[in-house]
Amino acid sequence: MEEDMDEGQTQKGCLECCIKCLGGIPYPSLIATILLYAGVALFCGCGHEALTGTVTILQDYFEVVRSPVDSLDVFTMIDIIKYVIYGIASAFFVYGILLMVEGFFTSGAIKDLYGDFKITTCGRCVSAWFIMLTYIFMLAWLGVTAFTSIPVFIYFNIWNICQNTTVLEGATLCLDPRQYGIVPIAEARTMCTGSEKFYRMCESNELDMTFHLFICALAGAGAAVIAMIHYLMVLSANWAYVKDACRMQKYEDIKSKEEQELHDIHSTRSKERLNAYT
Repeated sequence: MEEDMDEGQTQKGCLECCIKCLGGIPYPSLIATILLYAGVALFCGCGHEALTGTVTILQDYFEVVRSPVDSLDVFTMIDIIKYVIYGIASAFFVYGILLMVEGFFTSGAIKDLYGDFKITTCGRCVSAWFIMLTYIFMLAWLGVTAFTSIPVFIYFNIWNICQNTTVLEGATLCLDPRQYGIVPIAEARTMCTGSEKFYRMCESNELDMTFHLFICALAGAGAAVIAMIHYLMVLSANWAYVKDACRMQKYEDIKSKEEQELHDIHSTRSKERLNAYT
């Protein structure tokens, strides 16, 4: 009987511990972190593969060759963008962890307001710094989203022409990378709808796959923007809660100090009355 009671108390203690742990998780920050990781992974992975497909299309169908000298051509730009993608993936992996840690500490500061935990000025400065940094990153992701929409627009035009080749019989449309600034003006890399290369490009998997990969990369950038906005709302709410908690903490400290002073005054008067009576 005593063993059953001990097991019941142990199970009850484990259940209370699990509920306490689950209650301490900052779920808004967790949702924003998951959305940020999903968006960054989608953007980086799909963007990297889409750039690789772009190189294949330029080399196989438009016959664009890499410059033998160290000049800033389209292939060098693509390599630079790939390295930027590697940096974005690493940086935002770390940033998501930092925001989750900040969410845990802020939640702890609010929930343990009346305990031994004290909200410091450094903690408030860290929260304000994260708000400013997240706002800057949100603007940066808006720029990334706008930049990613450019190749989506270019590939949509090419893909649309390929899908409507039967409708355009008798008409000749040409694709020229020079109008997008991909190759210099002096290099003519025009490919028209009646050529064999054009039909091979339209029937290949590279064009369709690259187009849809850029669409997925654009969706990932948009998800990262939404995650940044979500983080801004969470951080702003935490900042407001911490600010109110600081005021309440100061009020409790002043109230406790006044009560202690009143208690000391009352004790002093009682001693004086007792001495006078004696």
